[in-house]
Amino acid sequence: MKFKQKATLALAVIALTASNLVAAQTTLLNVSYDVAREFYKDINTAFVASYKKSTGKDIKIDQSHAGSSAQARAVNDGLAADVVTMNTTTDVDFLASTGVVAKDWAKRFPHNAAPTSSTMLFLVRNGNPKGIKDWDDLIKPGIQVVVVNPKTGGNGRMAYLAAWGSVRKKGGTDAQAAEFVGKLYKNVPVLAKGGRDATNIFLQRNLGDVLITFESEVVSVDREFGTGKVDAVYPSSSIVAENPVAIVERTVAKKGTAEQAKAYLNFLYSDAGQEIAAQHAIRPSNPAILKKHAATFKPIALFRVEDYFGSFAEAQKVHFNDGGQFDKLYTAK
Repeated sequence: MKFKQKATLALAVIALTASNLVAAQTTLLNVSYDVAREFYKDINTAFVASYKKSTGKDIKIDQSHAGSSAQARAVNDGLAADVVTMNTTTDVDFLASTGVVAKDWAKRFPHNAAPTSSTMLFLVRNGNPKGIKDWDDLIKPGIQVVVVNPKTGGNGRMAYLAAWGSVRKKGGTDAQAAEFVGKLYKNVPVLAKGGRDATNIFLQRNLGDVLITFESEVVSVDREFGTGKVDAVYPSSSIVAENPVAIVERTVAKKGTAEQAKAYLNFLYSDAGQEIAAQHAIRPSNPAILKKHAATFKPIALFRVEDYFGSFAEAQKVHFNDGGQFDKLYTAK
């Protein structure tokens, strides 16, 4: 009887110790945009190992993915993210305006707090049966374009700005750009909620002839749906889409996780983090690693938001706020 009691007590002590160890393990929540889930899955695995090696401590990273603007609103409304990793600065600026992240968040990390970037290209069905080569092909009669709603996702905002900027890049006026973008959205059968929703509409529902999305989605499609489903088409010009990151001050102050959150975001700038980005067709900010993977990132004439829109904040105000250019150009079907 005494032996059983001792054994039971020993098991209880072991269970309590294990419970305390679990409780002591830091957990971070990374709230991110829709099509970054596979990238951050690999980043998290590598970071956990790196953090253990350098500190001797265990850490766990939880992920949350959806349309970037919807994610920003969720964090603002109380979702306890330790870090946000977005695909447009407007979503982080929104959180800065409400005090959730630091006002000077863009100065807290290198490259304006954007460790990586991407651009917008076209995914077409295998063999490119509609012969889509450039932006002008998207407004032809009978072409159906799948794209994210710019009100709910940075993917959609970057696609819109890329289309508008493609006209300006060729010397066109804003009036001509507005006319072009209006025609493009008339060929959009349905607006997707986020980048992965757009991919599912295109491949699972088999809707549309072309999907405008981030360059990195080529790798994700091949992994999830198998190679040979789509062809990537690089238009003559496209936009630089920076991927900004920030620590959520409100959360880390409550949890005491500021140090770990900073280490996590710094890892994105490390050689290991930059290599993982390149493997997911996300453009590293490290020039040497970008050059190393030149075969992945095909030459394309890139322009920045600042070239034609002043700033992201101005683009948001003019084009995407209620009553802005997008609302004027797009009529829901």
